[in-house]
Amino acid sequence: MAAMVAADEPHGARIAAALADAGVEVVALVRSADLLAAVSDASSSVWQALRESDSVVLHATRAVVVPEVIAMCDRSGARIIALADRAAERRSVAAFGLPAALGLDCGPEDLLAAIESYALGAGAETTERTRGSVTVVWGPHGAPGRTTVALALAASLAARGSRAALIDADTHAPSIAQRLDLPEEAPGFPAACRQTDYGVLDGPELTRLSVPVDIGDHTIEVLTGINRPTRWPELSAGRVAEALDVARDWSDHVIVDVGAPLETDEEIVSDIDAPRRNQAALAALAAADTVLAVAAADPVGIARMVRGLARLDEVSPASPRHVLVNRMRRAPFGIDARRQVGRAFEQYAAGEQVWFLPDDPRAADEALRGAAPILSRRRAGFAPALGALAATL
Repeated sequence: MAAMVAADEPHGARIAAALADAGVEVVALVRSADLLAAVSDASSSVWQALRESDSVVLHATRAVVVPEVIAMCDRSGARIIALADRAAERRSVAAFGLPAALGLDCGPEDLLAAIESYALGAGAETTERTRGSVTVVWGPHGAPGRTTVALALAASLAARGSRAALIDADTHAPSIAQRLDLPEEAPGFPAACRQTDYGVLDGPELTRLSVPVDIGDHTIEVLTGINRPTRWPELSAGRVAEALDVARDWSDHVIVDVGAPLETDEEIVSDIDAPRRNQAALAALAAADTVLAVAAADPVGIARMVRGLARLDEVSPASPRHVLVNRMRRAPFGIDARRQVGRAFEQYAAGEQVWFLPDDPRAADEALRGAAPILSRRRAGFAPALGALAATL
């Protein structure tokens, strides 16, 4: 058996030595950049080394695990043995349908077993993957905390071991890129929506378009939103619905942050087929498995939520729904604030399941400074309360 190693130091030489110890002939040891450069240079020595190899053992960074490299290895007949330690790298490997990545520090026995399994035709997994769920986070006007909830929910689900994706589908005031200090020029969700026109959107393409954000020991995949207000027509209803359907096969939990307005604007649009700015939110809500409706914890916020719930009944009548009263505190209501809010919903929106998220200003300020979700460990804080909700999803 022969193999090529594509990994930068200090890993490359160690991996090559481990293969040699396992009795595998190392045809070549190349840098990751050389493997990428060979994609556009058929005369490269890397191509010859691939043709002489049964397998290519590579460090599966997101820069290397791309369609062009996968296709080059396939054409050469070299099977890919991926090595990765980071969760985002492992998910990228899985998104391309490759066998589960080995650890970067794996020994000769593990490498030999992986290569031999390919030789026996057992390299690929054939189990069918369960489709993921779509959870849409909506809230009425007044900045009730939609994005704050969406960020924390994605982080909480990732911390539970699930693959979580966060999508910014707000066509009025997208803010996930700013909240996580991500470049606004990243292609993100608008690019994914455009890809649906050509039928080329799939899991690997979503992985390429997304930005991995490490939250402690876990990672969430982020698809940022429009970077200019004038780009809202790119998020048409059909595109959004199709992109979310593809995302179900890509991630265990897809969290979608949408804008507040839910009007159809039919009375001010002369062409009934013309795009409407709120269509992304309406399409996401229609496709949702669960809707989280976020209300500000004050009399105005509760009144807006009660009116908004009636509109949600029209837009997403079949989706299970939770009402989240955010930044809950006593000051706006006086004594027994939770009981007063609960009575208001019982009177004006009977049957709604209400969750209370405590006001946690210190944790919120730390999250803003650190460009991260709220991760307070305080027992009575925001994050534990939202974690309890995440457990029900």
